[in-house]
Amino acid sequence: MLIDRYNRVHNYLRISLTDNCNLRCFYCMPEEDYAFSPRETLMQAGEIEQIAQTFVRLGVKKIRLTGGEPLIRKDADGIIRSLARLPVQLALTTNGVRLHDFAATFKEAGLGSVNISLDTLQAEKFQMITRRDSFRRVMSNIGLMLDSGVHVKINAVVMAGLNDNELLDFVAWTKDVPVHVRFIEFMPFAGNRWSSNKVFTWQQMLERISEGYSFLPLKADAHETAKAYIVPGHAGTFSVISTMSAPFCSSCNRIRLTADGKLKNCLFAPDETDILSALRNGEDIEVLIKQNIATKAPELGGQLNKNFEALKADEVFNRSMIAIGG
Repeated sequence: MLIDRYNRVHNYLRISLTDNCNLRCFYCMPEEDYAFSPRETLMQAGEIEQIAQTFVRLGVKKIRLTGGEPLIRKDADGIIRSLARLPVQLALTTNGVRLHDFAATFKEAGLGSVNISLDTLQAEKFQMITRRDSFRRVMSNIGLMLDSGVHVKINAVVMAGLNDNELLDFVAWTKDVPVHVRFIEFMPFAGNRWSSNKVFTWQQMLERISEGYSFLPLKADAHETAKAYIVPGHAGTFSVISTMSAPFCSSCNRIRLTADGKLKNCLFAPDETDILSALRNGEDIEVLIKQNIATKAPELGGQLNKNFEALKADEVFNRSMIAIGG
């Protein structure tokens, strides 16, 4: 097993398939004309499978495919099918624009869970945030996934003054539709114009939602990052990922592999291990993986602290979110 010096077992791997995307969300991508990685620098399909097999031998039980937008890769279908043959729980995070092209693939691969990024339920605001007119397509594909029996989680990054006034609308959506909305506190990455006054915290979210609903907490799994709640009588649930105001590092079991094959033991880790180059050079990547996990900081990559109000974004050394993978 992959165990760090704080006795945390790492059995959940997130693999980014690409740093490219068909949307242009400002908090994820620094600018419209973003310089994407050349194809030859990215992990190829066979390399992804080989690296994933190594992680499975080291105890990984769950793999989530992310991006950028993973479904815009031309070989995404084949990658999904190959990883589905591994003895892991396979999941996917997507912006939802191309889900209709993969419904059959998901069914054949047994992929039963999809996280869909959606920060607003308003078409005009969606276009403002993403710089693309794809709201109706995304909503249609959410319905398609639900009709197909897929477990759908909605990832909504909440920012003060932008969409915090939609919290009650999202919770209302869960009344008759079995979606599981996850409100995410705004986090700092390179180029995303983060500032502490844009963070709408877990407690602020609960206070806002309590203005319209009474809700109950749900029991959390051992490594759950989201604090979950349900409004009695609702078909779906809502939860909060409180990275900034109430970190959950002590129970973290996640590791990330970027599209260019760099291993990050924390979303905020400043250091990365080049797994892909080592693989191409015939080196033992198991040794590198174990060394990377062994150096994991106790919390928040070792460069953030729990007093996020005093944090300055330009002092955080990291890549943009799209380059890391969701």
